[in-house]
Amino acid sequence: MDKPFPNFEALALPETDLRYRVEHEKWQVYDAGRRKWLVLTPEEWVRQHAVAYLVDHLGYPRALVKSEGGQKVHGMARRFDVLAYDREGKPLLLMECKAPSVKITQSTFSQISAYNVTQRAPLLVVTNGKEHYCCKVDFEARKLSWLPQIPAFEEA
Repeated sequence: MDKPFPNFEALALPETDLRYRVEHEKWQVYDAGRRKWLVLTPEEWVRQHAVAYLVDHLGYPRALVKSEGGQKVHGMARRFDVLAYDREGKPLLLMECKAPSVKITQSTFSQISAYNVTQRAPLLVVTNGKEHYCCKVDFEARKLSWLPQIPAFEEA
């Protein structure tokens, strides 16, 4: 390939075996879950590594992990980054991915919380690939408990 590979920041996620190509002068990455090629942006770089981490290292079944799904939030069309379901098809983990250069702020947590009004996933994860925050949602008590790490599928 003549076009140099994008110089993305190193991530605090395990290396993964992703498929790449150049199409119309743009780097693309193959999304195995959606079975299609996507433009390789810094945020997509993080999303692909985060999904691979969930599937390959934490045991989330690939068939139960959905990327870039549409939903309505306060009457407006929005797209979540990653949603993992439990074996009964209920939302289990909702993840918001940002580019490595984007700082994780309160607005990031506000964004995922707004998305979770619709999904009601008991686990929320926010990552920019370098920093990862995970919390468990107690819907009855209306509070969050911070977790030291993302739980494995069987523990979630």
